[in-house]
Amino acid sequence: MSGRAQLMWDEAVTGYDFGPGHPMDPVRLALTRRLVDAFGLDREVEVVAAKPAGESTLRLVHREDYIDAVRAASLDPDAADQSYGLGTMDDPAFAGMHEVSALIAGQSVGAAEAVWRGEALHAVNFAGGLHHAMPGAASGFCVYNDASLAVARLLELGAERVAYVDVDVHHGDGVQAAFWEDPRVLTISLHEHPATLFPQTGWPEETGGDAAEGSAVNVALPAGTGDAGWLRAFHAVVPELLADFRPQVLVTQHGADTHFEDPLAHLAVSLDAQRAVQVACHDLAHEYADGRWVALGGGGYAVVDVVPRSWTHLVAIAAGRPVEPTALIPEGWRQEVFARTRQLGPARMTDGRWPVSFGEWEAGYDPADRLDQAVLATRRAAFPLRGLLA
Repeated sequence: MSGRAQLMWDEAVTGYDFGPGHPMDPVRLALTRRLVDAFGLDREVEVVAAKPAGESTLRLVHREDYIDAVRAASLDPDAADQSYGLGTMDDPAFAGMHEVSALIAGQSVGAAEAVWRGEALHAVNFAGGLHHAMPGAASGFCVYNDASLAVARLLELGAERVAYVDVDVHHGDGVQAAFWEDPRVLTISLHEHPATLFPQTGWPEETGGDAAEGSAVNVALPAGTGDAGWLRAFHAVVPELLADFRPQVLVTQHGADTHFEDPLAHLAVSLDAQRAVQVACHDLAHEYADGRWVALGGGGYAVVDVVPRSWTHLVAIAAGRPVEPTALIPEGWRQEVFARTRQLGPARMTDGRWPVSFGEWEAGYDPADRLDQAVLATRRAAFPLRGLLA
């Protein structure tokens, strides 16, 4: 197996553009790619442009009539069929939408193939992680569900156990839905509580279909949760489940919208905690999945201050060349930020909270604490279904 990481990238993914004023500004992808280069990480990974996902691949998850509707909306955006979630405020139709959505999906599928076949140990597609798209509908800025397609391709290639861990601020509802009845896939999502955030799903009681009870795990975090609580919840749930499940591949989604600066949600997580979870996912892949790790992007709408730094850390960790949190950001990148956005870019790769710390669950919990109540609710709902102690 090659020890080198792959970075999946085709400049055309920046054409995934819902138009002026939409939160999903593709500048976040371009600036991330430039920051990766500014730190010389492009020399530490193999940069690969995979082909777009074809019809047969898309149909591993998506219905044929939905793919046809996306194609039609891509050709004539004004005629988009809103019954498929297209042409809405969240998912405006645009010319070429099918092609660029299939290209992003192809990068995640290509990442999964490379890792499964041993061409790379780790593979990153930070343009991916579009986890809300359903088999028959666009949703939440997501047209094709590249995360689900990557998992589905792994199963098609012969994987018997795939774990998907989603730390976006929003519930990974589309991936959960795609594998609701499939015990070969363990989906774990940590997200802001559905009572206060889209898509209003991801309750602890959602634990998988009749054929796969305990295959879905949801941690619904109270609004306002910060670094210590977020890390405590992650470590109170994810490692124990992976130790039990023993996945052959770990697929992770790293939406940066948990950040305290993000305009669309209500958690208070720092870049430093995001980096800590990225490191944890890398280490868990090595501990339980022979190092096989597919890492995806996701949400994140602080497009200058947060997203590029967060995902550059992710690429660096996958490459085996972590960037120190205290590292100064190259001035050339900051100049490009100003030229593109007329904003001043951040100066360092930290929010000043490194090293982050948290209380280990094994040391005891407080039943009156809201964060601990959330973790308890998850453990009580899902763990016994897997034969684990709540």
